[in-house]
Amino acid sequence: MARPMSSGFAAVLAGARIMPVLTVPDPATAAPLAEALAAGGARCAEVTLRTPGAEQALRTMAAHGGLIVGAGTVLTGEQVERAVAAGARFVVSPGLDEEVLAACREARVPAVPGIATATELMRALRAGLDTVKLFPAEAIGGPRTLRALAGPFPGARFVPTGGIDASRMDAYLADPAVVGVGGSWMATTAHLERGDYTEIRRLTAEAVARSTP
Repeated sequence: MARPMSSGFAAVLAGARIMPVLTVPDPATAAPLAEALAAGGARCAEVTLRTPGAEQALRTMAAHGGLIVGAGTVLTGEQVERAVAAGARFVVSPGLDEEVLAACREARVPAVPGIATATELMRALRAGLDTVKLFPAEAIGGPRTLRALAGPFPGARFVPTGGIDASRMDAYLADPAVVGVGGSWMATTAHLERGDYTEIRRLTAEAVARSTP
C-alpha cells in the first residue's frame, strides 16, 4: 500500500493547530490577506476554489512565502492539477473522491478529503489516508460525532471544519484525535470587503494562541 497521502499533515500546521479557510472574491486582497494571517501566527491557509479569482488568489498567497497554502473545495482531478500549478501544497475536498485522490497521489501532495460517516472513514483509511476532514462538523453533530467516529479508528486523525467559530474551536481541539481545526471566522468575506486586515490579524493571533499547547 502507498504511503498515506495525508501522513504528516500535522507538520503543515507547524504547531499552530488552526487553519484559516478562505473564500477570496477579489484576488487583489490576497497579498495583504496573506500578510495579516502570517503576522497573526498562522502557518497554513486553505484557499477555497469557490470564486472566479481563486487560483490567482492562491498563487499570490503561495508566493508570499510566510504561509503553506493549500486549495480547498477541490472536486476534480483537473482542479488538483491546476491548484498544484498555482502553488498549492495540499488539497482539501468536501468529500471522498477517487479521482481527486489519484491526482493528489500523482502530484505528490497531501490529500485531506471530507468524511461524515464511518463508511467514508473506512474508505479513506483503505485508500492509504491517515488524516481526514470531518465535514460539515457542526451540522453532523460536532464533537460528539467526532468522538463516536474516532473511537473505533484509533489511528485516524481529523481536521474538523464547517460551522466552527471561535466559541466552538476549543471543544474540538480538546480531542486528541484532532490535529487542527479549520474555520472561516478569522478572515471572512466581510473582513475582506472592508479591508479590515487589522481585525484578521487579531482574530488569527487569538485563535493561534488558544490552539497552541
